[in-house]
Amino acid sequence: MPSTTRRACFRLTLAALLNLAIAWPAMAQTDFPTKPITLIVPFPAGGSTDRHLRAVAAEASKSLGQNVVVENRPGAGGTMAPGNMARSAKPDGYTISLYPLGMLRMPYMHKTDWDPIKDFTFIVGLSGYTFGFTVRADSPFKTFNDYIAAARAKPGEIDYGSTGVGSSPHLLMEELAINAKVKLTHVPFKGNADMQQALLGGHVMAQSDASGWDQFVDSGKMRLLVTFGEKRTTRWPDVPTAAELGYGVTSTSPYGLAGPKGMDPAVVKKLHDAFKTALFSAQSMEIMKQLNQEPVYRNSDDYREWAIATYAKDKTLIEHLGLMAK
Repeated sequence: MPSTTRRACFRLTLAALLNLAIAWPAMAQTDFPTKPITLIVPFPAGGSTDRHLRAVAAEASKSLGQNVVVENRPGAGGTMAPGNMARSAKPDGYTISLYPLGMLRMPYMHKTDWDPIKDFTFIVGLSGYTFGFTVRADSPFKTFNDYIAAARAKPGEIDYGSTGVGSSPHLLMEELAINAKVKLTHVPFKGNADMQQALLGGHVMAQSDASGWDQFVDSGKMRLLVTFGEKRTTRWPDVPTAAELGYGVTSTSPYGLAGPKGMDPAVVKKLHDAFKTALFSAQSMEIMKQLNQEPVYRNSDDYREWAIATYAKDKTLIEHLGLMAK
């Protein structure tokens, strides 16, 4: 073989090897996932968030071809586990987390070792809650105005539970208390499952929470006094909204999924597509119907932009409530 031909063959072989080396990471990523994925739910098992995320995880598993395993890691109003994930998990897509609205508020109230925007990869926006305020069925408070009247008569002696300091159920009640000019005592819990048991056991007078209380209201064990959406719910149409009663508070607290910063866009797309399909599946829609929730879908870019805008906006709310860290 002439030397010129040998050199040409060598160059072609070298170019092919270089192209293969460049393409290899992308080829490897298209195989994702090759093992189970951990989905962190930063609230206890059995609550409204856990119920919906388990349904979504089961459906996403079908699209991904690997199990999506839910791990409950409650703490700090749902912000501890996502923050820990951002600091310690590999950005390979095998560990992701629910990203609650409290992530965009906690850094204003307490010093955190994570940034709610820079330290996360936003995957998909999923839904938002129907918040309500419930008491035991034998409570002397027949209406929400009864509860507020009692708080005016006995400042600081009337309590309520929420899913943690800085959580949406806590902050909406703090805002309402300011608007109503009353002083309430807040009792934080790790999540709504343990809080509901405390309410049923008579250890707290009332609870502000997402609609994980639905089964207790429908069975007659709890009384729903008010909801916090823009309009009355279809499931409990006789229950007024806080805005309707003149307290000036509405909240739906959108949530979605995020991973550590630096995730490969191809992996993010696979996760986004699987969880978008899962969100609109029959099983997910049925759970949301039970919880009186609606899909609040956002793609990865829109979800990140929403988080940036909300983080800036909610600083005003935290300042208004007097909860900014000193």
